[in-house]
Amino acid sequence: MATKGASSRAAARKQKDKWKAKRWFTIRAPRQPWHFKVIGETLGEEDELLIGRMYEITQQEVDGDFSKMHVKLKFRVTEIIGQDAITEFVGHEVLKDHVRRQVRRYRGKVDDVIDAITEDGYYVRIKPFLITQGRVKTSQKKGIRDACRDVILQAAARNTWIALQKQILSGELEQSVEKAARKIASVKIVFIRKSQLVQEGVIVQDGPTLDDILDNESKASAAKKAALAAAMEDDDSDDDAPDVLAAAEASADDADETEDGSDEDEEAVEEVQEEAAESTGDAPDYASLKVAELKELLKAAGKPVSGKKAELIARLQE
Repeated sequence: MATKGASSRAAARKQKDKWKAKRWFTIRAPRQPWHFKVIGETLGEEDELLIGRMYEITQQEVDGDFSKMHVKLKFRVTEIIGQDAITEFVGHEVLKDHVRRQVRRYRGKVDDVIDAITEDGYYVRIKPFLITQGRVKTSQKKGIRDACRDVILQAAARNTWIALQKQILSGELEQSVEKAARKIASVKIVFIRKSQLVQEGVIVQDGPTLDDILDNESKASAAKKAALAAAMEDDDSDDDAPDVLAAAEASADDADETEDGSDEDEEAVEEVQEEAAESTGDAPDYASLKVAELKELLKAAGKPVSGKKAELIARLQE
């Protein structure tokens, strides 16, 4: 038994740690229309294991539209380039909680499943969802479905998959569906509940490449760091030391506000003001000089020139 336990422990030590073998990958949105925008990160051990992985994110996080926080976008990883996982848009879905909140008593619910083919050969499944102002007959529901089907099929046939994406996510397609449905019955709510990419078509390679996006990101990061460094230097050079006379006046103001005009405090304030006037009358006004001028004076005096402006002034006043 002891031998078996020792051998199992030795085998456990030799076993490879899978977490140490994994590395982080940056998930990027498709080339069009998002220009390889960074939408998240994921862990992976090998590039092949990431291919086909689904990633979901709300439309608010991608486009910044707060009114679309209930819309969930779906992306699928199709290619790994270095540490970047390139995805394709495979559809969207409105959260089920949001859909359930739209259904009310004494209203009609109309939904449908429509399979369409885009101009560039993409096979897409679209599911519209409508809520009427009041109860409607079965014949009216059928008329609304037929009108919605005609609008969606025509929109898909006249647009590419990328253009159809824009219409779905922007609400333009929903407006067209609502306009057609209102000819049959009064409609309260219209939205595309779900879209799904069933089969790919002709892939169009236009827009900026990944190398262009990476170069722009590196340049923007370098410019940001340079601006931050310049701002820190400006803060160090503009850090003025408090003037002796200003400090004396401030102490006098504080004494007047905190005390009830006692004679002892007034005499103390006058003494401080007299001392400050004597010191400012004899010594030059270093506070009005720039940092470069203060450093020149320190060099002439053979003193160190490092430090903030307050330190330089104190060193000259020694």
